[in-house]
Amino acid sequence: MGKNHKRIKRETLISYLMIAPEMILMLIFIFIPIVYAFYISLFDWNAMGTKTFVGISNYLKMMQDLTFKSSLLVTGKYALIYVLTVYVLSLAAAVFVNSIRSNKRQQACRIGIYLPNTVSTIVAATLWTFLFNSRNGYINKILDGIGVGRQLFLGSRSQALICVAIVGIWVVFGYNMIIFLSALKDVPSEYYEAAKIDAVQRFFKITLPSIKGTTIFVLVTSLIASFQAFDQIRVMTSGGPGKTTEVTVYYIFQLAFEQYRFGYASTIAVSLSLIIMVVTVIQMKLLRFK
Repeated sequence: MGKNHKRIKRETLISYLMIAPEMILMLIFIFIPIVYAFYISLFDWNAMGTKTFVGISNYLKMMQDLTFKSSLLVTGKYALIYVLTVYVLSLAAAVFVNSIRSNKRQQACRIGIYLPNTVSTIVAATLWTFLFNSRNGYINKILDGIGVGRQLFLGSRSQALICVAIVGIWVVFGYNMIIFLSALKDVPSEYYEAAKIDAVQRFFKITLPSIKGTTIFVLVTSLIASFQAFDQIRVMTSGGPGKTTEVTVYYIFQLAFEQYRFGYASTIAVSLSLIIMVVTVIQMKLLRFK
């Protein structure tokens, strides 16, 4: 009994030592900044002068801020486009790759689909900005060639947000495809052999329930990523045209680094973090319930 107790204590200590570096990094780069952001949100501060304590005034001002409410609406639209498209495309790609019998062809497809994930969002946004160019962009040349006609894309109030979302989707869906592919390979083949149903029913009655945990993970991480979208918007549209792509994170950036209203920017940043937490918890509960 004594030896077992010592062994358990030693294994527990080793476990804590192994996760300690990660926990320290999270403390330094996540938890401490969140606490400090909340502290700054209680002040009126331009990052250079003296802090003026204003209490919850910034939060009361935020409740009346129409630009903030508009940015939340844009963020919600972006999240809807991004999350659903990433989920459908990554799962479809995983099913397709998994159906390939040749190992070499399957590996080639995996690499090809995953490759965009190795490109930074800034580089991807720059590339797609050229492709979406309303005058000389390759996409418009193709559309013009097949008789559809040129589109404004990033200059259109109805198309700009979709174009921005395409960049984020293009970069990340290959990564999620790999996650789904790993889950699909873990589904026991006996399930499929025992089920005498067509391919569509097999997918919905066997495959999807078997990868439920992976589905929850992909949807939750995609939702969080969609609320943090910034790079491609900064490069491609700067929130335009007419603030139709001004998501909340970009609005925070403008307040902090263009208007130097760090106290108010911190207020919105803290509020956005709480919104992400609440939406994530609701999403996880709904998915688990279903």
